[in-house]
Amino acid sequence: MSTDDGISSESANINSNNLRHIAIIMDGNGRWAQKRFMPRAVGHQAGVKAVRKIVEYCAKQKIEVLTLFAFSSENWRRPEEEVSLLMGLFMATLQSEINKLDRNNIRLRFIGDRAAFSDKLQAKMTEGEAQTKDNNALTLVIAANYGGRWDMCQAFRTVAEKIAVGELKKQDISEQLINQHLSTADLPEPDLFIRTGGEQRVSNFLLWQLAYTELYFTEILWPDFDQKSLEDAICSFRKRQRRFGHTGEQLLDKLL
Repeated sequence: MSTDDGISSESANINSNNLRHIAIIMDGNGRWAQKRFMPRAVGHQAGVKAVRKIVEYCAKQKIEVLTLFAFSSENWRRPEEEVSLLMGLFMATLQSEINKLDRNNIRLRFIGDRAAFSDKLQAKMTEGEAQTKDNNALTLVIAANYGGRWDMCQAFRTVAEKIAVGELKKQDISEQLINQHLSTADLPEPDLFIRTGGEQRVSNFLLWQLAYTELYFTEILWPDFDQKSLEDAICSFRKRQRRFGHTGEQLLDKLL
């Protein structure tokens, strides 16, 4: 695959078969700008450029799913001017990037409560999903007005409604059933979670889905997070032993 910015897929593929889904909290745009004595808006614009590079790299490395935390349900608490700027940047980015994603065989998905967004923005989100729905090089999931607790609540509510009308019985409730009603039901759970910007918390992001995910934290501010930064995170992931409750000896026996 060759992208619009000329990045080729000919470089060595460092992805291993057990890394299907990367989830990222893109933290540090505002601080990046403040360090340069610039408005926070400049940092958010620089963050969009970083997104392009990471999306291109994940597609090149044959990662199946990349989920980016673009706007949390808590971000509405930010100053009104910044929220307005973020909404405008969100719309402008969709308008400029959907066709590029489509040309590069990338599927666009959104998770989160869209009701708080303007009708125009909701329409653009739906348009982007529809235009790219058959693409399969990479699924790019944008978490917008998303919260992990919201995701679980809407899943529980749906299950409860099905029980109330007799479609399900309470005995049917299981982890698998709950998972089927989350906004990520059609996606593999994240293998690697990355948070930039130096903070070490998951901030209400994919709370159910991160149960067995490997966590990686870096001091790098999001606009400076590049291909080398992602390679370092993937290399760290590949050095880890994912036991899922088993002992290391049990996993070794399976390999022998």
